[in-house]
Amino acid sequence: MPKKSPPPDRLLNTIIEGLDVLGLGQVRHALEQSLAEPGGAETRLEWLWRLLEPQVRRRLEGRVERRFRQSRLPEHKTFEAYDFVFQASLDRDLIMELNTLRFIDQGKNILLAGMSGTGKSHIAKALGLSACVANRRVLYTTSAKMLSRLNASLADDTLVQALKPYVRAELLIIDEVGLEQVERKEASRSGLVQKVLLPRYDENRSTIITSNIPWEAWADYLDDQLGATALLDRLIHRSHVIVINGPSWRDHAHRQETAKAKQAAGPSKAVATTKAVAAATPSVAAKQSPSKKPRTAKTAAPHRRSKARSRKRPAGPRTKRRT
Repeated sequence: MPKKSPPPDRLLNTIIEGLDVLGLGQVRHALEQSLAEPGGAETRLEWLWRLLEPQVRRRLEGRVERRFRQSRLPEHKTFEAYDFVFQASLDRDLIMELNTLRFIDQGKNILLAGMSGTGKSHIAKALGLSACVANRRVLYTTSAKMLSRLNASLADDTLVQALKPYVRAELLIIDEVGLEQVERKEASRSGLVQKVLLPRYDENRSTIITSNIPWEAWADYLDDQLGATALLDRLIHRSHVIVINGPSWRDHAHRQETAKAKQAAGPSKAVATTKAVAAATPSVAAKQSPSKKPRTAKTAAPHRRSKARSRKRPAGPRTKRRT
């Protein structure tokens, strides 16, 4: 005999309990709302997706946020906020192609070079965020922090453990290579940069590097001509090399802010300056005919006494008048 289904109310309670066990609170809430509303013209699949969509969205948002925290990216950077018009020399089509993240599947690297303020770090961080959204393991670091961490591990003999996060990440972003003088000194010790990048090359793992020093100067940066040549040969072999020769965005933004500040403060500052000059400078009429205060009794008396004193003869022996 066919098995009888439980009563509707009992079945509903069983479904709700099952959703709670699975941790699908959003689905349960959507189901309760759907049962309270009158039935529409949607299909069964549309109705089912309406129940599942809030839970799916919440899971995805939580996963992206978890990946972002693990990546140590300092901020959310997107290509929507990047001014491609300002940086006209940059190939936008190439950047959008890289944003598909196919370069990670192909095991390719991205080398970004250019002067400070040209947007290299913005591009690297935006690609890192896109990789987090795609559920990739991303690790961001500046070159100075990475070398400082690895250099410290040499003291307690933990270099192998310290290298693991940098070597294992699906996408490693090394920002600001060669920016600090202290970093340049540490880079030459024990081939730390090579210990990170060479294993990644052998395992076809992608790396994004931003640098404001030209590639031919890496021998001086690493203080190792042969090591730098071998490293660059492997990096460039499977890399998209992008050199940005445009203007500095930070310098441009600073000039705009300065101009706006001057424009905003211009009229009020000019009025204040005019008032200050007027208060400090006496009028021409006042200079030509200075006003004389009327003498009062108190002020006039000393004047008369001074004249009387001036009429007195100097003291000396008195002579008798002739009679």
